[in-house]
Amino acid sequence: MDAIDRKILAALQEDGRLTITELSAHVGLTVSPCHRRLRELERTKTIRGYRAVVAPEAVGLNFQALVFVTMRQEDRGTLLGFEEAVAEIPQVVQAQRLFGDPDYLLRVLTTDLAAYQRLEDDRLAALPGIQRLTSTLVMKQIVDDRPLTGPEK
Repeated sequence: MDAIDRKILAALQEDGRLTITELSAHVGLTVSPCHRRLRELERTKTIRGYRAVVAPEAVGLNFQALVFVTMRQEDRGTLLGFEEAVAEIPQVVQAQRLFGDPDYLLRVLTTDLAAYQRLEDDRLAALPGIQRLTSTLVMKQIVDDRPLTGPEK
């Protein structure tokens, strides 16, 4: 990946709706080579897709919790069962497996505290292999969906 590829990525992260003509002008290439580079970035899955970034509060999701999950057992079947079950819960917008304790970090969005409490009682606490759930409520989002630039050179 060279500087022009990085410019393409930066421009598209800023505005994913740029036309190929606008993108090529932005990065200083003619349309054809810019289009080839873009297709290669898509083919190699450097660009994983295009989507609208929606403000959670605009769709009624005003409450956010980070949930730390410690597993009772960590055999392969339990972990895969847990991960498959978590992937089926639409309120879990991000899930990460961690080294050490806790084992997982979940980012959960709901309408309010009562909705979160029901979700934890009915779905999260029933996930396979869980020993402990620890929730931390998000007071304020400081950085969210920051564009990726790669390592500093």
